[in-house]
Amino acid sequence: MAGLEVWQRLGRWRSLLPTVLLGAAVVIDFATPTTVSAAALYVAAVLTAAPLLSLRGTVVTGVAAFLLDLAMFGYFGFHGTATEFSELSMVATVAVFSAFLNRLLYHLHTQLRSARDIAATVQRAVLRDPPTASGPLRFAARYEAAQTDAQIGGDLYVVVDTPFGVRCMIGDVRGKGLDAVRAVANSIGTFREAALQEPGLAALLERLERAVVLEIEQSGGVAELEGFITGVVAEFPRHGNEVRLVNRGHPAPILFLPDGVRYVEPSRPTLPLGLTTLATGPERVDTVTFPEGATLLLYTDGLTEARNGKGDFYEPVRRPGLMRHTRPDALLDALLADVHRHTGDQRSDDMALLAVTHGSGTA
Repeated sequence: MAGLEVWQRLGRWRSLLPTVLLGAAVVIDFATPTTVSAAALYVAAVLTAAPLLSLRGTVVTGVAAFLLDLAMFGYFGFHGTATEFSELSMVATVAVFSAFLNRLLYHLHTQLRSARDIAATVQRAVLRDPPTASGPLRFAARYEAAQTDAQIGGDLYVVVDTPFGVRCMIGDVRGKGLDAVRAVANSIGTFREAALQEPGLAALLERLERAVVLEIEQSGGVAELEGFITGVVAEFPRHGNEVRLVNRGHPAPILFLPDGVRYVEPSRPTLPLGLTTLATGPERVDTVTFPEGATLLLYTDGLTEARNGKGDFYEPVRRPGLMRHTRPDALLDALLADVHRHTGDQRSDDMALLAVTHGSGTA
């Protein structure tokens, strides 16, 4: 992990590595007896150029390696032995192969970049930006892919302004790819419809549960346990300084107050959506005071499971610098920057964030 971080921090300086290897090869040839050959470094320089440089740069490196190796033989006396011809042939062959490898890597990179662009477009189409404000409430959302592959993640967020107040949901679908996107789209569509029709959160969650179970059954999953969704549903009533929460097996939201920050743990642990056959008891709705100046942060586990090089998890409640941000967009920007510093831009999971701030008046 440490070596990878150093490699990434080198940035554009990495492109100088082939030149450094060629220089080292020349120095070794001059500094050692004629019986010692630096052929391995000439070959390494050419192979290193393939992923780091353009086609022209790779070809130039290959030609330079061959000419430098030939010049060393000429300087120390070229005898035309089989060993000399073998070494020159090896460097020339690797140079040709590196040019081919450069083109192959270029096309693979282009395909991967195209796939990521498509994934990002699909993600934006499914996850629409929330409204910036509704009454005294202000909203901001962010989604960041882990960038480890081109698969589309299963994180979701949605905000709906309803006759019963503003209702929000953040969730995490098990898995990635098109199955996850279908589950995300199904959950968001069901939530939008149910949020506008159901006066109570318990009934809203029942609608979501049925939709998730039906999606699992129609997808042909081997078992219910393969398609669950963790999530938190929040309701901000039209009047009063409070928020109602239902947590279905999801990381606890974080409440930022002027005098401190804390997790809002559910009063009773519950199972994720899609595990209805294992659930017992009625839906439990927790009511939490949400005064002016407070911010509620909803997030997926990509935030709290982000680790640094030592393996330490990221803990938002231990970051006092985040508390000074009074706008939700500023808070999320600062939070993302802090996570990047903590992990060195190395994360293994996608991350969705939704912040709701109780302002002092209408926006």
